Formats: sequence, C-alpha cells, structure tokens
Amino acid sequence: MSVKENYQRILEIAKTAAEKSGRKLEDIIILGASKTQPVEKIVQAYEAGLRYFGENKVQEGVEKIEKLKHLDDIHWHLIGGLQTNKAKYAVKYFELIHSLDRPALADEIDKRAKKINKVQDVLIEVNIGEEETKYGVHPEKLKELFEYSLQKENINILGLMCIPPYCENKEESRKYFAKLRELKDEIEKEFQVHLPHLSMGMSSDFDIAIEEGATIVRIGTLLFGERKY
Repeated sequence: MSVKENYQRILEIAKTAAEKSGRKLEDIIILGASKTQPVEKIVQAYEAGLRYFGENKVQEGVEKIEKLKHLDDIHWHLIGGLQTNKAKYAVKYFELIHSLDRPALADEIDKRAKKINKVQDVLIEVNIGEEETKYGVHPEKLKELFEYSLQKENINILGLMCIPPYCENKEESRKYFAKLRELKDEIEKEFQVHLPHLSMGMSSDFDIAIEEGATIVRIGTLLFGERKY
C-alpha cells in the first residue's frame, strides 16, 4: 500500500478511537515517526495531508528540516532521547521536544532557548514501565522534575510522553497509557496548570492510546512501511 493509503487507514482508526473517548479526530495529532525514512517518503506523507513529523536523532532531523524548509506549514518534533550536547540544535530546529527527562537537560534547553530568544515547548518523558534500557524520568521523580522545569523562563511544558514496555497483546499497553494520563491529571491538580498533550501510542497500539487520552500518536511502520536500518 502507498503512504497515502496507509495514512487514510490511520485516520480511520484514529477517528474511531477518538470517538470512543468522546473526542474528535481533529483533537489528535498524527505524528509521522520519520526516523531513517528518506525525504521522498516524508514528502509523500505531506502530500497525503500529514503535517507533523517526529525525528529520533537531532542530526538526521536537522538535515531533513533543512531540505524541506520550503514547506512552510510542516511541524517538526524531536521524539528521541536528547543528549545535553545536542540541545543547542534541538532548540534551534524543533518545535516540540518530547524527551525532557532530567534537570541537567532542562538547564541546557533553557539556556539555549534564552540565547535565541525562544520559549521552547517540551514534554516530559516518563519511564512508565521503569525499564533500565529506556529514557525518561521514573514516575516517583516526575513531580520533582516538573516543579524544577516549571521555574525555567524559556521552557514551556505542554504535557507528558511515554514509551511503554513492549506488549505482544496491545490491550496490555492500556494500563501504562492510563497511568500516564493519571500522572498528568495529578500534576494539573497539584500545580494548577493545564497540560494539553499526552504523547503516547505507536503503530501497534495507537488506537488504545487514543482511547486512554493520547493527543499525539507517533506512527512509523504503519505509515511508511517497515524501516530499512
């Protein structure tokens, strides 16, 4: 199937899931996870109507952003883990960083954003399954990191992100998505803030994520086909 056909299928699934959670398709951002995908595939998705793309690696993302900067209504998010020494480029090129997960990174993002007179939108990445191999702040440290980052003048926290443990049965992911939503609700109540976004769900389970409150779903394989590493 073509990228266009894949995108239409994704929209149909997302619409059904959104309606189950009392929302509309327009409330959901479909983010094309374009890691390792050639620019041509991104253009195909763009021509099919997709406007949001997420890159895992700063350098690869910057190269694509430069090549496609003539597309003025395209939005670029950084969805992979961010090293402190790459924060300068992430802040310059990406609209939303999904992977703030430690105070040192908050310091660096804030500093780099200040230098270019930008308030950087971020999501805090939560290691919802508390896996050793994954990025993200552990749930019990989330409020501490949130409070710390909230004090940064050049950081604007829009919500939370997670990558749950891999589950053979996608229904098993539901508890992790529900947990992230609960954490967001707790933070909103405690800190008297509004966090509009929950970035959770990928090709295999994004419908479940939407049912549990996701506002951004990160779709790679289902949109572009199998990755060529």
